[in-house]
Amino acid sequence: MKKLFKSLPLYNESLANSPPFFFESSSLLFGIVRGCHMLFSMYLSTKPALQGGFMKRYFYLAGVLFLMMGSPAWAQQGPVSVFTATLQKTTFADRVEALGTLRANETVSLRPAVTETVTDVDFEDGQRVEKGDVLVKMTSSQEAALLEEAQSTYDEAVLQFERVKPLAEKGTAPGSLLDQRRREMETAQARLNAVKSQISDRIIEAPFSGVVGFRNVSVGALVSPNDVITTLDDDSVMKLDFSVPEAYLSTLRSGLSVAAKSVAFPGTAFEGEIASVGTQIDPVTRSLLVRAILPNDEQLLKPGLLMSITLVKDERQAILVPEESLIQEGGKSFVFVVVNGDNGTNVRKTEVTTGARYEGRAEITQGLEVGVEVVTHGTLKLRDGQAITVVASGNGDESLQELLDQQKMQQQTPSSGSPVE
Repeated sequence: MKKLFKSLPLYNESLANSPPFFFESSSLLFGIVRGCHMLFSMYLSTKPALQGGFMKRYFYLAGVLFLMMGSPAWAQQGPVSVFTATLQKTTFADRVEALGTLRANETVSLRPAVTETVTDVDFEDGQRVEKGDVLVKMTSSQEAALLEEAQSTYDEAVLQFERVKPLAEKGTAPGSLLDQRRREMETAQARLNAVKSQISDRIIEAPFSGVVGFRNVSVGALVSPNDVITTLDDDSVMKLDFSVPEAYLSTLRSGLSVAAKSVAFPGTAFEGEIASVGTQIDPVTRSLLVRAILPNDEQLLKPGLLMSITLVKDERQAILVPEESLIQEGGKSFVFVVVNGDNGTNVRKTEVTTGARYEGRAEITQGLEVGVEVVTHGTLKLRDGQAITVVASGNGDESLQELLDQQKMQQQTPSSGSPVE
């Protein structure tokens, strides 16, 4: 651009001493002037009588314009108002996000083992029960009679065995008789146990502690093994199953911390850890099934709830900057560092190396140090060496609205040397 201006008749010492910014900022304006020149030439070609005087005035105005651009008043640019942040190290970690579905620690659908009539229902919908609590009883009058008969037979067999045993020990009774009495006693005991088992099949108990679901039967209903009486879930802890791409296989291990969130509980994070990692990778989705355990002391989580999971690994202290402060040029990243010098406050364009990013913040692995002040908002108007005015400064975690509120408060707060009315 500078070489082009030197070829113009209007080039003078004012342009020669212009700063580099003049030649950068005037390229667009020169293109506009050139376009206007082409349009005027086309118009004057149809009006030969106007060419002489009009062209003289045109070149005169263009020359005045370029002289103004070369003047120091045009080249100088005032300070740009920006927001800044002073860098400090904060806790940061690599994160892997996934979606998963909750499952109860233990879950079962309670069904009867026999076809029988319900005589008693001892639970309500959603009731919490303990292991061994009786939930449903069914008709067992016939089995109760058989139990009395089997108990009586067993008691008689035990009596006969105890009567023959001392005689056999003294040799007054043959040993074969003692063996017969022992066999009769054991057979009676087996029959007694069988009847007790039939009765227990007609009493449904909670196999573990938890919460029951909806009651699907009523007293007097005839139920069969195909009928679901209710469900029982152990929700003291929840299992969270989710899939992770195989690329993160090296980061997965038992005990790794996870944080899960749900739209049902906005703003609440449920902390847990990985309990087990699947042994096979799905050849279609190229993902691995992972199971995490989440404590559920407050019983907020329910089976089937969709959760978004964040795996946390390699927790460390790192320098973070807002993503708005990064300037991408090709494959490189830059930030504007605030420099306080004799000529005032300006910025220096600095190349940085970025690491992981999360929730609008980027990790800086190289190029910046703790305590450095960088521009977070207002970078679009900046160039290397640009003078700036710091409107408000923070630590990088504030939003733009918070910085604006800080500026407003500073403007409303009187200085220490001013009297307060």
